[in-house]
Amino acid sequence: MIETHGLSKAYGRGIFALRDLTIRIAKGEFVFLTGSSGAGKSTLLRLLLGQERPTMGDAIVGGRNLSRMRRSEVQAYRRTVGFVFQDFKLIPARSVFENVSFALEVIGVPLEQQRRRTYHTLRRVGLAHRMNAYPPELSGGEQQRVAVARALVNDPQILLADEPTGNLDPDLARQVIELFGEINAAGTTVLVATHDRDLIRWAGRRTIQLENGRVKVPA
Repeated sequence: MIETHGLSKAYGRGIFALRDLTIRIAKGEFVFLTGSSGAGKSTLLRLLLGQERPTMGDAIVGGRNLSRMRRSEVQAYRRTVGFVFQDFKLIPARSVFENVSFALEVIGVPLEQQRRRTYHTLRRVGLAHRMNAYPPELSGGEQQRVAVARALVNDPQILLADEPTGNLDPDLARQVIELFGEINAAGTTVLVATHDRDLIRWAGRRTIQLENGRVKVPA
């Protein structure tokens, strides 16, 4: 599902965020991406989302080489990927329902389908009863669930999450990871970037560790 071969990303002359990275994540896997700040986790996720292009090498997702895609193809590809941010990125003046349905609105999904898919997704993450609330009225854990729902509403093949539990206490963090596990069990490939080693040990999933933009090989 996700493969990189000799993937490198440089910012400026000789400053590499990723260098010669080769990894493979199978379809339907749940994998953690870890490493210290500056190890290259967020850069890799941005490349896999199609937000940036690699300097060298290939990133292949679902058989499509992102390194060779035209801009129009990247836009279509990104509709198959869900992304969850650490800081939620919810719109305060829109209700929970509106925040989630907005992801469908921007790609032109008909209104009735928007409503049906949004409600189904909010039920899936346990927030149908809060659909008329606004983000400032929600707890941190509820806001993150809204962000997850927004990433899921378009039924993505892959879910990417960048430090999704960084602003949550340990109990809420585990609830979010359990939710990702349920999403993964339904067939979605999940890649979660986190520096929380305790959470990784608790979850017991395969882990790829980065160090200075490379995969760190256990000693």
